[in-house]
Amino acid sequence: MNFVFVSPQFPKTYWNFCDRLKHNGVNVLGIGDSGYDEISDELKECLTEYYRVDSMADYDAMVRAMGYFTFKYGKIDWLESNNEFWLEQDAALRTDFNITTGAQNDFIDRIKYKSKMKESYIAAGVPVARHHMVHENGLDDARAFVAQVGYPVIVKPDNGCGAEATYKLKNDAELEAFYAELPDTSYIMEEFINGTIVSFDGVADSRCVPLFYTSNVFPTPLIDIVNSLGDLSYWTQKTVPEELRDVGFRTIKAFGAKSRFFHCEFFRLNEDKEGLGQKGDYVALEVNMRPAGGYTPDLINYANSVDCYQIWADMVCYDELRHEKLDLPHHYCVYAGRRDCHTYKHSHEEILARYGRQMKMCDRVPDVLSLDMGNQMYVATLDTATERDAFVRYVQEQAPAQAAKD
Repeated sequence: MNFVFVSPQFPKTYWNFCDRLKHNGVNVLGIGDSGYDEISDELKECLTEYYRVDSMADYDAMVRAMGYFTFKYGKIDWLESNNEFWLEQDAALRTDFNITTGAQNDFIDRIKYKSKMKESYIAAGVPVARHHMVHENGLDDARAFVAQVGYPVIVKPDNGCGAEATYKLKNDAELEAFYAELPDTSYIMEEFINGTIVSFDGVADSRCVPLFYTSNVFPTPLIDIVNSLGDLSYWTQKTVPEELRDVGFRTIKAFGAKSRFFHCEFFRLNEDKEGLGQKGDYVALEVNMRPAGGYTPDLINYANSVDCYQIWADMVCYDELRHEKLDLPHHYCVYAGRRDCHTYKHSHEEILARYGRQMKMCDRVPDVLSLDMGNQMYVATLDTATERDAFVRYVQEQAPAQAAKD
């Protein structure tokens, strides 16, 4: 099997995908924009060949790279980046090179545009928030929508991920200010949902059935963290609630998510919401047909005592699990980030001294991810919810002077 992995050098842990493919007997070929001397030794060991392009956004350069690999190694069987930013380009390259093992151009709209996602969620029987397309309507129409759903409303790019360029509008003045400087991109406006964000994550086989699944909880919305320069914390759950499992399986089937990683986001309602459900019910947020961002694949591994890189590679090669046991011990695996602009009560050395045995990862966060995730991250496994919450408080508690300033 000839497999082209796009951008295997970022995030830096993605060399693990290539490693597991190689150990499954795959010929792994990489395309990236980093110099060969800049990629890790671990990645070099996994790749048969690495092709550098000046810019991965240059589609002609990507086509030339694919043409070179095809000429040298024969037909390409798989192509994947597992990266949200390159999903559309991945699909275009598959379409142009007749690679039928992944999403083609005709699949992209339903997984890239939030307005289109709602159609598949509805097909899965999952409630969706009411919405309004900003660029298709003027300010008067927006006011009419707000009259129906009330403030606040959330406005965000129809095509995009994360909390950047996302706003919570709380009154008429903020609504008018948003329209006065309307960004030159398609925006969607949604009613506000008072809920906790939870995800359904895993790897689906060629029949759109999860071979493996887990869940993450994000107690503070990313939009609030970014806008206030707050500290991100989230965790992989020890077990997946049965109600979420049911909603997740239906969602994967409705989206036609086959032979790939998935990261589906829902609100778990914090209160009854007319037209959507009762407290504790799940309401659609959005889907991402790739692994959850940042270091989440590693959190998933530590929480579930598995190797999701291997699970994915087994899906690619065998369409089933060959190496993993799913009945091993489970833990909470917690991410707690800190920002350089804040002063914290507990030092880096104190954190390591207190949680050294439970600490699984401790590293600087790449600048490109720091807006959402902070500048320094700590990842630990804990056995109880009490221990989980205490870890987050200890890492992120700010020094008294800083807390008073904030």
